[in-house]
Amino acid sequence: METLLVERDAALPGLTTITLNRPAKLNAINVTMHRELQHTCRELQDDHETRVVILTGAGRAFSSGAELGSRTEGRPVNDVDRRARVGGGNRTCELLENLDQVTIAAMNGLAIGGGVVFATSVDIRLAAESAWFSIPEVDVEMPLTWGALPRLMRELGPARTKELVMTCDRFTSAQALQWGFVNHVYPDDQVVDQARKLAAKLLAKDPLSLAMTKSTTTALARMMVPDQATHAEREQMLLAYMMRRQRTASDGE
Repeated sequence: METLLVERDAALPGLTTITLNRPAKLNAINVTMHRELQHTCRELQDDHETRVVILTGAGRAFSSGAELGSRTEGRPVNDVDRRARVGGGNRTCELLENLDQVTIAAMNGLAIGGGVVFATSVDIRLAAESAWFSIPEVDVEMPLTWGALPRLMRELGPARTKELVMTCDRFTSAQALQWGFVNHVYPDDQVVDQARKLAAKLLAKDPLSLAMTKSTTTALARMMVPDQATHAEREQMLLAYMMRRQRTASDGE
């Protein structure tokens, strides 16, 4: 694959590790990564040997979020095409969230925007001590998409979510631990190893009981903050694009 490494662990049968593999771009998420991650998740849906999945990043970042320049990658031909493509992030996060396998994010470094949303789509989150997080969409004049707001509110609560998405302030792994956004924080060189130790503990559990518990807890979490509001995300993103295009045209007059 061009943007991912997918490895089935020989030492821990039942574990598959997905590595976001664009280290030179801080694992920025482009159209190709969305497609490859969606394809991988669909394969995992039919993989009854894999019971735990680790999601991590290559290099010094988990993910720097959506690559703004990737909008030139297979550029949309018109606004209808553009509207349809906005749903790609939603599909990726839904597929991650709905995997039957227990998922662990080993956040080895920074996570920005879409990288944070990827993490919210995973069951258990581990972070490196040096990791930091940011949700900067308001600063770049874009609405939050990919089902970000319902997932963030489930994990952080409404008040904390509102503050972080409106101020776009960075927060540290220590703060993320205090707020319950991550489960554990480890030294940078240990976070992936600790994820594998957690995977080994989970793999020792009864497979059916674990799978049923995963599906029930995921369903209950979605009931806490329903995600119906995400139906308008494509329209909001398209409107933001059109308003920015109009401002650019006005500035050029």
